[in-house]
Amino acid sequence: MLDPIFDSRNWLAVPFHFWSLVFFVWGSIVGSFLNVCIYRLPLGQSIVSPPSHCPHCKYSIPWYLNIPLFTWAYLRGKCRNCGAPISIRYFLVELLTGLTFVSCWLAFGHASVWLALVYAAFLSGLIVASFIDFEHFIIPDEITLGGIAAGFICSFLLPGLHGQKSVAGGVIQSALGTVIGAGIIYFILRMGKLLFGRQKVALPPQTKILFTETTVQLPDKEIPYEELFYRESDVIALHALTVELTDRCYKEVLVRLTPTMLQIGDEKLNPADVPHMEVVTAEIILPREAMGLGDVKFMAAIGTFLGAKAVVFSLMLSSVIGSIVGVTLIVLKRQAWSSRLPYGPYIAMASAIWIFGGKRLVEWWLGR
Repeated sequence: MLDPIFDSRNWLAVPFHFWSLVFFVWGSIVGSFLNVCIYRLPLGQSIVSPPSHCPHCKYSIPWYLNIPLFTWAYLRGKCRNCGAPISIRYFLVELLTGLTFVSCWLAFGHASVWLALVYAAFLSGLIVASFIDFEHFIIPDEITLGGIAAGFICSFLLPGLHGQKSVAGGVIQSALGTVIGAGIIYFILRMGKLLFGRQKVALPPQTKILFTETTVQLPDKEIPYEELFYRESDVIALHALTVELTDRCYKEVLVRLTPTMLQIGDEKLNPADVPHMEVVTAEIILPREAMGLGDVKFMAAIGTFLGAKAVVFSLMLSSVIGSIVGVTLIVLKRQAWSSRLPYGPYIAMASAIWIFGGKRLVEWWLGR
């Protein structure tokens, strides 16, 4: 029933670049919605209600001040009501999404309107995941698990997404991509945890460390627990010369803190019952995570849409991109060796490269 609507021959009855303009405008409008997702999903807020509003003064933005690209430029990046600055990210996401949509049309519109639309939707998800991961170091389940479900549906409706002609072939390739995508990243996560999952921090003798309800306070920095604990098995460990709680003291004891238990010597306590702890030590061991489970689910979603070959390509290329960016930041002294980097954006970038030319790049590399 929908075949006539998405038959490329019908679309090409209209000048091709008319649709290029339509895709850019439509992509910019979608980009405006993506900005809502980027802002609200990490906060657990609804992406539907309330309508668009200024995050500073809560001014409800009327439709004529919510025109993608134009409004931000016209208001010079400020709220019309309170004058507070509005991040340039809003403009950049709208522009990037518009360019992404028109690129999908230019690359795939001649062959398949369906393919252009599916790739545009998939890349929109990558944009949301990348910007959220950059800011919050998380990729929400709405993007990853939702992406897996959407990928299976698209593979069922459009087997050509995986270069297949039959529905069964498309679904099988999609499932294979999901399993391989999740499996490879999970294996890397577990190996990384085994080999590099602990960071030993040497401190000057008699260093005082404070454990509050929400953070660990070292002499030079304060670390929220959510940046240290990703699973219940993660442990902060140290040998304390002294430990002071609000009602008791200890000397020369081992201290182990997990998300669910605080062990001081032989005594085991509930961390929720210890709002303040002060220790004196010369060394502390902190849990460290190279990747999170969000990256596992993210790669699974990418595999669902693009297949197993794309997963391997994206993993290899994202590692190269991430290494280049990380070393560059270190050389420029914008990042320390032990600092965390969001990995999702590099996976997303590598996946986009696969869509627009990765297959040809691999064939060239292999000399075919």
